[in-house]
Amino acid sequence: MDVGEGPSHAHQAPAPSITREDTIQAGHTLLIRIPSGDIRSIKLEMDATVNLGKFGSFHANELVGHPFGLTYEIINKKLKVLPPRPMQEVEDTEATNELINDGQAVQPLTVEEIEALKKSGLHASEIIQKQIEQHANYSLKTEYSKEKYKKRKEMKYSKSFSVIEPTMHNVCEYWFNKDQNRLRDIRPDTLAQIVNLASIRPGGRYIAVDDASGVVVSAILDRLGGQGRLITICDVDSPPAYPVMVQMNFRKEVVAPVMSSLNWATADEEYTPIIASTEPPAGKYKSDGQRTRLNKRKVASDALMQTREELFSGEFDGLVIASEYDPYSIIEKLYPYLAGSASIVVHSPHVQVVANLQSQLRDQPGYLGPTVTEGWLRKYQVLPGRTHPMMNASGSGGFIFQVLKIYDDPTASSVMVHRHRKKVKQSSEAPSAGTSEAREGSTTLATTESTPAPVVAEPSSADQDIEMRTS
Repeated sequence: MDVGEGPSHAHQAPAPSITREDTIQAGHTLLIRIPSGDIRSIKLEMDATVNLGKFGSFHANELVGHPFGLTYEIINKKLKVLPPRPMQEVEDTEATNELINDGQAVQPLTVEEIEALKKSGLHASEIIQKQIEQHANYSLKTEYSKEKYKKRKEMKYSKSFSVIEPTMHNVCEYWFNKDQNRLRDIRPDTLAQIVNLASIRPGGRYIAVDDASGVVVSAILDRLGGQGRLITICDVDSPPAYPVMVQMNFRKEVVAPVMSSLNWATADEEYTPIIASTEPPAGKYKSDGQRTRLNKRKVASDALMQTREELFSGEFDGLVIASEYDPYSIIEKLYPYLAGSASIVVHSPHVQVVANLQSQLRDQPGYLGPTVTEGWLRKYQVLPGRTHPMMNASGSGGFIFQVLKIYDDPTASSVMVHRHRKKVKQSSEAPSAGTSEAREGSTTLATTESTPAPVVAEPSSADQDIEMRTS
């Protein structure tokens, strides 16, 4: 939602995050919004130069230690922090744009003259002011048209950029606009619904099957906040590469104890992993390099066996699936490892996939309340006197299936039955001595229990309708 007049917005101090740094550090992957409105991803290396094309270049060390969300202006490869630009009321006038002819003749400055002004070191605001002064029809424009004109020129000549804070919403939006197919059509609002329906919370234990570039795994890790457990299952032998996690800039010391990965083979209880020997062939290490390699191999094999044992122990709080494979087969395989009342959430860009899954699980006793939902999103521009919905919107953010796991116990009965039996037991154990009202009440209850209910004629459909409305 656009709530500012230009590239600078009011900066609010973000809440401290446990899983990532609060300030920009060397080695981070940053999302930068350039004046044209595009967002670029850059790797910040120490003592390097960051080149933004026609918008200029600067030394990477200038950003280290600064908070996220600020807007900078590039001046001779140095950075100057720009103050937030407040929103201004645009006064409505009687001017109209019907008599304006925006041809080449209305702007006397040629492209060569503008390039000469830029090479002379003239500031972007001064170049824009010169264009406004020599514009033949600028005074005839409405106030809204003047603001749009200035904004277009700033996007063209301004040498500034903003560093976007790596929140889950911003990173998901960047990837969705870049290539939504890699995210399997998971929009930021859809991702929020997935995390909410799966009841992701700090301290929880979850299983994730993520073929959406790691956007689901990143959201779970961000919500866990370094507390809990996450086991991801993929179809590769080595640890999966989740591109979305790169922009999140998670701390390794926080994420490593929380997340572990298995492939479909090692996630099978009947499969025996092939583990290479961790002992030297001759019983003695030939070099320190060999000792280091074998020690790393032993740590990896121990971690694999520990993760398998943890998965097979079960009692996980939820399962989140965003995969290209059949979701029914995935749920069927991982169902035994879920605890009671665990939430199962499946996302798919195709409605038929989740609709078929709903029909398959609807009649099975181990699942409660299978539902399918589709999110709807409409962005608005919010400016004084210019609030309106955006013209362009995404078609769909995919479809979400959600169901709860329950234990199939044929001996289970309703809570109301237990309460009724308790009342009967209390009344039967009541002492015979007492008031006549108590005796009468006990006799009435016993009579009610032993006397069969009278046969009542089945009411007509009209009578049933009246009774429903009355109740």
